[in-house]
Amino acid sequence: MEAKNTYNLRIFGLEILGILLAVLFLVPFYFVIVNSMKSFGEILINSANLPTSLNFMNYTKVWSIMKFPQVFLNSLLVTVFSNIGLVIISSMAAYRLVRSPSKFNNLIFLAFVAAMVIPFQSIMIPLVRVGSQIGIMDSIPGLVICYFGFGVSLNVFLYHGFIKSIPIEVEESARVDGCSPYGVFWKIVFPLLKPMTVTVVLLNSLWIWNDFLLPMLVLSSPDLRTIPLATFSFFGQYTKQWDLALAALVLGVLPIVIFFLAMQKHIIEGITAGSVKG
Repeated sequence: MEAKNTYNLRIFGLEILGILLAVLFLVPFYFVIVNSMKSFGEILINSANLPTSLNFMNYTKVWSIMKFPQVFLNSLLVTVFSNIGLVIISSMAAYRLVRSPSKFNNLIFLAFVAAMVIPFQSIMIPLVRVGSQIGIMDSIPGLVICYFGFGVSLNVFLYHGFIKSIPIEVEESARVDGCSPYGVFWKIVFPLLKPMTVTVVLLNSLWIWNDFLLPMLVLSSPDLRTIPLATFSFFGQYTKQWDLALAALVLGVLPIVIFFLAMQKHIIEGITAGSVKG
């Protein structure tokens, strides 16, 4: 009986700790959402209080100033096409590296792993110079190509480990039935990669949608701005429009939050499938 009470107290303590941590992580969201519905003066007076009234004028102004439909479309195009390319390139590359083991392929895989530790700041200037020479600067396709280069290393690493868990006998049976090498990959292997593909797409989307530095380097035309670049326009050298900036942050974060909630079911399924597979 005493052991049971000790166990219950321990669980209760862990629950309290979990609630406190959740509250701690939700505090920044509270400040952003609450202050996005205040005037600039109200924010300066007391940023922690609830707004005296629900005022959505900030959102209306931000929608017009940012040209939100345009910047949303730009961010969506960059995120979608970058994900498509990264999934195709990374999954095929990882499959080749796993199923065709050799010293050369091992060296290539080590190069992918080593590329993950190179800080982005160290290659900013070479990126701008090379991008200008090959004509990919100030364009959505050029930005997508840059994301291919920066994202493929981690994705190959993730796919590489997952493909090892797929029994090769499944592929051999398909080859015996006359399936081509590309057919084996796209019809047999790639559907089995769904759990890892969901993980890769989620990680890439969170990174690309919220990225600021790479779009700032590549894009210069106002019509090509992504949501983070458009939000930065509210922070000037001498003035910071916090009321509008916070409303812009809410509008920018909302789509990726909805995407995460929509993918949550698939993420849980992927974790379950991965645990059973292992």
